[in-house]
Amino acid sequence: MDFSQIYNTGYEVIFTAFSAIITAQIIKCVVFLIIKRKLDVRLFTTTGGMPSSHSAGVMGLSTAVGLINGFDSITFAIALGFACIVMYDAAGVRRAAGKQAACLNRIIMDVYKQDLEEAGGKLKELLGHTPIQVFVGAAYGVIYAFIVHYALIYYIN
Repeated sequence: MDFSQIYNTGYEVIFTAFSAIITAQIIKCVVFLIIKRKLDVRLFTTTGGMPSSHSAGVMGLSTAVGLINGFDSITFAIALGFACIVMYDAAGVRRAAGKQAACLNRIIMDVYKQDLEEAGGKLKELLGHTPIQVFVGAAYGVIYAFIVHYALIYYIN
């Protein structure tokens, strides 16, 4: 494969962002396996947990843009602004929605006497992230973008 067609292009940015998300989801499954001593592949397709794949993806994207266009470029500033909004949402709004879902599930269980199906099913509680999960995901995304960028340089030369 000719990596020179990917290096320093939008393809590198897209590849970095999406592969950071996928690898963060894999790491999430591995962390769960290590801590809980059981494999739950459903974690690969869920939100929440350590590390934040949303944060990894947007910071990987931002860092790749910075490496290609410069960290003083307008495109990097836009990408970083987008990343900050996504990470704030993950740790703030989505986390609050998850807490509300947990409260509603408890209320429903009390009212319907443990029969959640009668009430329409259990609401998803693991929606957002703790600030540390967002930070670890963001750090992973930055490091991952540097690894991808310099791995492409290595394979081109």
